[in-house]
Amino acid sequence: MPARSTDVARRRFLYGCAVLAGSVSLGACSDTDRREAGVPSPTSTRVAKGSARKPLSAPKQLHEAPSLREKVRAGRLPAVEERLPKRPYVVPHRWVHTGSYGGNLRLITRATTDASSFEYMYGRSPLRWLNDGLDIAPGLVESWSSNDDASEWTLHVREGLRWSDGQPVTSADALYWWQDLVLNKDHPATVPDSARSGNGTPMSMSAPDELTLVLRFDAPTPLLPLYLANLVNAPEQGVDWFLPKHYLRRWHPTYDKSIKGQTWPSTHDQKSNFLTNPDCPTLTGWRVRTYDEGQVVRWERNPYYWCVDRAGNQLPYVDTMTMTAVQDPQVAKLKLQEGECDFIYGYFLGLTMADAAGLKQAQSRSGTKLHFWDSGSASGSVFFLNYDYIEPQVRKLIREPRFRQALSHAFDRAEAQKSIYFNTGEKTTGTYSPMAIEYQVNKEGQGFYRRWRDSYVSHDPGKAKKLLDELRVVDADGDGWRERPDGRPLKLSIDFPADASEEHQRKNNLLKRDWEKVGLQVALNPVPPTSFQDRWATGKLMSQAAWDVGDGPDHLTGPWWFVPIETTRWAPLHGQWWQVQGTPQEHAQAGIDPWKRTPPRVKPEPGGPIDRLWKAFATARAEPDTMKRYRAVWDMIKIHLSDGPFYQGTVANYPIIVYQNADLANVPVRAELAQGGGPFTWAHPLPAVYDPESWYWTDPARRRAA
Repeated sequence: MPARSTDVARRRFLYGCAVLAGSVSLGACSDTDRREAGVPSPTSTRVAKGSARKPLSAPKQLHEAPSLREKVRAGRLPAVEERLPKRPYVVPHRWVHTGSYGGNLRLITRATTDASSFEYMYGRSPLRWLNDGLDIAPGLVESWSSNDDASEWTLHVREGLRWSDGQPVTSADALYWWQDLVLNKDHPATVPDSARSGNGTPMSMSAPDELTLVLRFDAPTPLLPLYLANLVNAPEQGVDWFLPKHYLRRWHPTYDKSIKGQTWPSTHDQKSNFLTNPDCPTLTGWRVRTYDEGQVVRWERNPYYWCVDRAGNQLPYVDTMTMTAVQDPQVAKLKLQEGECDFIYGYFLGLTMADAAGLKQAQSRSGTKLHFWDSGSASGSVFFLNYDYIEPQVRKLIREPRFRQALSHAFDRAEAQKSIYFNTGEKTTGTYSPMAIEYQVNKEGQGFYRRWRDSYVSHDPGKAKKLLDELRVVDADGDGWRERPDGRPLKLSIDFPADASEEHQRKNNLLKRDWEKVGLQVALNPVPPTSFQDRWATGKLMSQAAWDVGDGPDHLTGPWWFVPIETTRWAPLHGQWWQVQGTPQEHAQAGIDPWKRTPPRVKPEPGGPIDRLWKAFATARAEPDTMKRYRAVWDMIKIHLSDGPFYQGTVANYPIIVYQNADLANVPVRAELAQGGGPFTWAHPLPAVYDPESWYWTDPARRRAA
């Protein structure tokens, strides 16, 4: 990986300082940027890279879409100055230029409830990622600050912010989420990581006034701003932070004493889902107009959206969006080739480099164009063994680092890179996203990335055989297959959900071939998707072979691959133990086999790799000093180097297809992005971080609003 410029490295270090400082000093905006929508600025200006790091000053004049202007004149809507905050958020991307209002944007999704639907809009987020995860900007929260040890945080809500129905956003909306849902014993919402201290205990929240929130933690919690920029699809996980109390209180027993019984949370949460309920007020650029389950979701502009471009044009530019559900991937691809979609981020439909040729050939008739963003993926298609597999002797072998290292060295990644990824990306053992801040901060960080990437990446069947021999995994009976150290048959199972994409299945076929070449008997095992997680979390599946690691923009706010703290990655029963720590369940069923507990859970062995990772993780996420925190992450990487790989990658940072209508403007190309795209994770929502509300049609009259 080429070294980054000194200026960029310095900027990435300052990122950590800005997180604690929460500076919102307002920068200047040149008069040439103050242009009303409908008079596009020259496309030749689209050469600048990345986004301004400091918030831009609010334009002196504000403008609105013609459809809204008509409603204002008719007295059906307040003036734009009354609808926008005192200081609206000015989209800071350097590639964005003044556009035109109007038209409809057609999107394809796998289901009307698919999580990718959230990924197009960043309007609900308290803070925002900028520059591909290198910087953090204000969002609903306009400024933030902490005490010296980051155990107390003060958040200032943007003044004048309004829900899509025109009601003001206040600190009461955050208190409603926290006190009436999360802390309510009758509601299933749980305390998210963003609301826990460095020790893992819940925060306390208070509101001294309508625009101020004070969060107190029992230990330093320096990562809070990073958490507040994460996960725009968080409603699926009960992480909302701001909910429209004025609307939802009608379905809450605290505010309506006529509500009885235990079923109210279900009704309440259905009402709170702005993706399926058109009546629910939202803060996104578009609001749902109609929802047809399993068919189509139609969105219309939010007249109170709180973001503008540099010229003062209230966003979004596009009037409406139509999200059509297409379950069959092949049908979806045919629709793309016929130009029946205006934008898709390839990951959402499982598009790979193998699809690029067909889409490019159809460009002339479909009126589309194809380009690529770097994925920031840490692994490509990944494989990992279940560290908590239920069979004791096989589990003992899985927990032996040399066994996992042998599997990694036996894998010919060069062939996978060629046949699956068309010679793009870089071969990798499996790390965190190459774009993670801990790698980008300086040369030392880059060195740790390269060491981890290259640690067990070489294709060396001889070394693989030697490691297996050392473990006494040998062919003891002469049948051509290696047995377990106890002499019993060993059969590796490559488990994967039966609906896994072609990318994963092709990689799995290569794994089977390569491991059989070193004498290991291997079976491919497609598992019904509906039962996969239950079987995985209870230790009944040996491996998982259909996923992709990309978490970032750092190692600590999305640590699930780095540290096993939940039940879907490489140590599920340990992850379950992490989740019950500090609860009465921690000490319950102590004398029962860990795999027979309810739920099954395992405590780490003292001094073992997971015990060391957990302790280091607790130290790192409570460290207020940015550089010391980075170094703590590097120390944790050393555990992955000595005791790993815990998961096995293929190719990192391969390109992801970006498909768009050729007449859709302000969609960035790779050269305009700070890191070329990514990181590849739900925590860094794509394309939301590039503000699709600023995209526009060069000729909106041809794109009739839905």
